Amino acid sequence: MTNPYWSPFVNDIVPYTPGEQPKVTNLIKLNTNENAYGVSPKVLNALKEALTDHLKLYPDPTSNQLCSELAKLHDVDTDYIFAGNGSDEVLGFAFFALLKHDKPILFPDITYSFYPVYCNLFNIAFNTIPLTEDFEINLQDYADKDCAGIVITNPNAPTGVLLNPQLIQEYLREHRNQVVIVDEAYIDFGGESVVSLVKQFPNLLVIRTFSKFYALAGLRVGYAVGNPDLIEGIRRIKDSFNSYPLDRLAQTAATEAVKDIQWSVHNAQRIIANRSHLIQSLRKIGFKILESQANFIFTSHPNISGATLASRLREKNILVRHFNTPRIKNWLRITVGTEEECKQLVHEIQYICNLDV
Repeated sequence: MTNPYWSPFVNDIVPYTPGEQPKVTNLIKLNTNENAYGVSPKVLNALKEALTDHLKLYPDPTSNQLCSELAKLHDVDTDYIFAGNGSDEVLGFAFFALLKHDKPILFPDITYSFYPVYCNLFNIAFNTIPLTEDFEINLQDYADKDCAGIVITNPNAPTGVLLNPQLIQEYLREHRNQVVIVDEAYIDFGGESVVSLVKQFPNLLVIRTFSKFYALAGLRVGYAVGNPDLIEGIRRIKDSFNSYPLDRLAQTAATEAVKDIQWSVHNAQRIIANRSHLIQSLRKIGFKILESQANFIFTSHPNISGATLASRLREKNILVRHFNTPRIKNWLRITVGTEEECKQLVHEIQYICNLDV
């Protein structure tokens, strides 16, 4: 589709395709990695209190109160923090501010599919590095490449596989002339963050989201942690695009969520336990599953295609994510739901596979 009123470059854009958000009820929704257990009651109370006439006023353009809480959480100064409208926007600002150079950037061939979209949108050259046969990131494959920087998701998506933070530290030490962006959307479900390295390495930017661990996907809050010089570059892009990316309610909710972090820690532990049980159950019926440290699993079965299984599950009102791309077309990414949702998922998969095996 083209339109004579479009700017010419719009014709060549291939937009990101988000996970389906259906408008029907009675679904088990395991396709977009939302938190299975929901938001802290303290967050809900704070939102109710924020519903005042102050909504007629613009929000704080710097999200200062939120950034202060995040700075305390990560033991950095406030100027190490940038908050934005979801981690997608923060990533987009970071790509534009830090990665648009003459040299290409590098990221895995199987990873968050927004990365090539940003590159095409901002005219950033890029090369993809294949994951290993075991779907792991091998940073040696990135070493000594002539590039402006690298972007990795850790744990990676859609695989859920975690990269040892010591390997990231070694890469940072040996490649101080490159920007290294680590997208930690899922780090709180079993991984170890590299945020503690930002003071040591001025080329490291860590990006986090409130959508998964804090269960605030509906309010769109994300943030970056990095050297103040990197943060200033991102802020310049933000202030050239939208001075008020986070509304008052989002700032209020995110700030309270950080203050009540134990609620999210408890729920993350529940999700980790559900993940373990789900993996065990599916392996018993012949599924191959990667070792996930995220709030989802990545799985395939030798006797039923990913597309077929996703379609059959949808008939049972269970949504999962299928990527019809090379190397992973027979795999499914399945969000770890509640204990009851996971049991229902396994029950339906057993029924479907018995029909096809």
